[in-house]
Amino acid sequence: MLLSFNGNIWIYPMPIDFRKQIDGIVLLVADHLQLNPTSGQLFLFRNRTANKIKMLWWDRNGFWLCYKRLEKGKLKFPAIVDQAIELTRDQLSWLLSGLDCMKQIALPDVNAINFF
Repeated sequence: MLLSFNGNIWIYPMPIDFRKQIDGIVLLVADHLQLNPTSGQLFLFRNRTANKIKMLWWDRNGFWLCYKRLEKGKLKFPAIVDQAIELTRDQLSWLLSGLDCMKQIALPDVNAINFF
């Protein structure tokens, strides 16, 4: 799935009803967040107890819906607000690793121009 993914990453930190499947989440993205669910961007959603995450992504001809449930512990989501927050790839990786993605600091990018 993520091999061909290179769009924006959005997290909606307000807990959602995890009975929602693809159609319900697509409506949430389009109507509430005012974003295009078929744009190729990745949309992340959390549950109330912070031990589950769903990822919605449009891949050329259909939706992917990925779901992770932690058997122990909780994910460290951004503060609860009623709007989508854009994440970097590093922040997504940190979030899925159980780190606080809003407090980690990435190393600066390097544009190497001299080679030995």
